[in-house]
Amino acid sequence: MKNEANSGVSSNNSSPRRSPFKLMTGGHRGRLAQIPIYLGKDFRMFIFQNDWKVLPMSALIAALIALVVGQNMYVTMEGQFQCSLALTCVCIWNGFFNSIQSVCRERPIIKREHRSGMHISSYVIAHLIYQMFLCAMQALITVAVCKIVGIKFPTKGFITPWFLLDIWITIFLITYASDITSLFISSVVHTTTTAMTVMPFMLIFQLVFSGGAFTLSGPAAWLTNLTISKYGLVALCAQGDYNSLKSVTLWNTIFRIRDSSPELKEALYQIEKAGQLEEILARSGEAMQEAAYTMSKANIYSCWAHLVMFAVIFAVLSIIVLEFIDNDRR
Repeated sequence: MKNEANSGVSSNNSSPRRSPFKLMTGGHRGRLAQIPIYLGKDFRMFIFQNDWKVLPMSALIAALIALVVGQNMYVTMEGQFQCSLALTCVCIWNGFFNSIQSVCRERPIIKREHRSGMHISSYVIAHLIYQMFLCAMQALITVAVCKIVGIKFPTKGFITPWFLLDIWITIFLITYASDITSLFISSVVHTTTTAMTVMPFMLIFQLVFSGGAFTLSGPAAWLTNLTISKYGLVALCAQGDYNSLKSVTLWNTIFRIRDSSPELKEALYQIEKAGQLEEILARSGEAMQEAAYTMSKANIYSCWAHLVMFAVIFAVLSIIVLEFIDNDRR
């Protein structure tokens, strides 16, 4: 009886506490029956362990991004690209932060409960459902905050009848793919310190190899295919119809040096006076078009499919890695 009572005591907490598995099941249950047990535990941690704080944090970050680079989104190529890249990075940050410590912080409990009859697949599926809820809420908050701050979204969607639903799906998939990638990392590492050390390198990798922040060539360009950021950036730019927008880079550059030549200054004045500025900006946009950002259903669906694939692959890898948790001797 004494050994039975002590089997639910956490190794890093001296106070007696039964494991959720034994407390709620009273014994062994099937895989499906175990999922709601661990899902309930995750939602209790959301409420009582302050995991809900990720939601206001995502609202704050979205507001900052919208204020800084959101005014020219859907207006100019440069604004669309900058805001799409920034939103992609926000989604990746949210996803990584959601789950980077979720498994490694309770690794000793997982080992003990696995030996007591817990199915790893049930445990991971419960996390997948819970993280899906978090990512859906973060995506909703991000879209709502961007609209409140002043980003002028189109009304008609390209995939669905509503553009806000289209972009919500993209933001959700970027966040969720990042979240499950982070869940896998949390399944591999053994401490929260290691997890938080790895996360900045993952963020840097996603930014550098997004294919948008830096010009890449050779093997480095191929690595963009392994990043969530690439497909998130392409999807957001394609949904914003990047290739139909005007480009202001050339005009702004010439405008800055107008005082270097009286003839140039006069030419710019005559262009504006004749009402030809918009035509020049449109022509500049035509010259700056990117085939990767083509607004087509096939392009957007392809990006969505890749993001879903990332989530599925890392979910399966998380299960495989944790199945060997009993062999952990560290």
